[in-house]
Amino acid sequence: MKKYTTLVTDGAFMNYTVYTPEAMRDGLPLIVYLHGAGERGTAVDHLTRYAIPNLIEEKGRDYDAVILCPQCPGNCVWDNIPFELKKIIDRVAAEYAVDPTRVSVTGSSMGGFGTWTMGLTFTGFFSAMAPVAGGGMAWRCANLKTTPIRAYHGGKDGTVPVICSEMMVNSVNKLGGHATLTVLPEYGHNDGIDAVYRDTDVIAWLISQKREDFTPVPETLSNKF
Repeated sequence: MKKYTTLVTDGAFMNYTVYTPEAMRDGLPLIVYLHGAGERGTAVDHLTRYAIPNLIEEKGRDYDAVILCPQCPGNCVWDNIPFELKKIIDRVAAEYAVDPTRVSVTGSSMGGFGTWTMGLTFTGFFSAMAPVAGGGMAWRCANLKTTPIRAYHGGKDGTVPVICSEMMVNSVNKLGGHATLTVLPEYGHNDGIDAVYRDTDVIAWLISQKREDFTPVPETLSNKF
């Protein structure tokens, strides 16, 4: 895949890397991958340590999609900066002329939490979500009732307990949405994350999803505002 990197020194809010197929064309799906806490900062080469960027650069994986890998600033977590991140997603979507009905988000650890936050914040936007070893505000999950979700978690994760994903998935389903949770029983945190992206069909599933209805879901408790 071809690689394009934009840096904060170029005037961007954060570093980000975009991967495209060698035979780039308009109308491809866009997958946003959000990294974990250890890859924050400005050393952009740290983005390739795990998950999708690692599979592309170290394992030679190719995907028929545009892949956006932003780098969270060191003094933030993804949950702090959803609107700044959304601006970059919109910019990349326009620049690479992706299919607006096929923009999905996934992420691991801190990025798993960020995946939940992006879906909760921008309702009616993402075609699908795949949070890995994440969690979030389960009381807001009615916001996600129109977004298909596949969550993943290592059963022996001692960093982010699996109950964090269980609470979110259970809440989505209880509040009218559709979410599944795949627990990898023999895996912990980092090895579980790598196994999800390496061994499951999560990326193919994200590529296959398409959003037909862009109607925003009202924010939880907005009737009381």
